[in-house]
Amino acid sequence: MTKAFSKTPPLPYYIVAFSPQRTEGDNGYAEMAEAMEELALQQPGCLGAESARGDDGFGITNSF
Repeated sequence: MTKAFSKTPPLPYYIVAFSPQRTEGDNGYAEMAEAMEELALQQPGCLGAESARGDDGFGITNSF
């Protein structure tokens, strides 16, 4: 038996990925991104969310 780094729920696991390309200006993006993350974290079994964005404006948010 292999030791795990953390105690996780039984399989299966799923990932939801959101990959936007930002344009000039906010255009309500920050508020919507925050609301989306809050909703994801409220889902039963959600393990967390991670986001990253490059200098070119392309980003990805994964919720597990």
